[in-house]
Amino acid sequence: MDIAKALAVIDRLRCGEYPARCTRTDLGTAGPGYRMAELETSDDFWEDDGSRREATAGQYELDRDGLGERLTGRWGPPQVFSLYSVLERTLAGEDVPEPWASLSGHVPDVQLWRAQESGRWIALGVSQWGQELPFQLLAVVTDVDPP
Repeated sequence: MDIAKALAVIDRLRCGEYPARCTRTDLGTAGPGYRMAELETSDDFWEDDGSRREATAGQYELDRDGLGERLTGRWGPPQVFSLYSVLERTLAGEDVPEPWASLSGHVPDVQLWRAQESGRWIALGVSQWGQELPFQLLAVVTDVDPP
């Protein structure tokens, strides 16, 4: 992963207005109050015996942590925020705001900072939708407080 490029993408997410409706962007997805970027995406694991998946999961966590160290230099140590209870609440029918509701379906936890100058939240997480599907390193910028 190119950390300088990932930091530039995060800075780009932090600037400007949010769209009025949920939409696909050149970086990922966005909607009212948030923007999300897919910083890195792995290959899938359809033909894997499990070993490549395990190694990839470890590498994506290392990449997240390495990028997180750079963000810590900007905003201090992150909170580690589990999305498990958010997923449970969403599955129970509670109206959880985006981006947290959709993130909780494929990201177990995020590293979370609050930029004092803008008040926006910045989150990093590793996503995987299923055993055979790719991992993604995601960055999210949002005005919506974590639930």
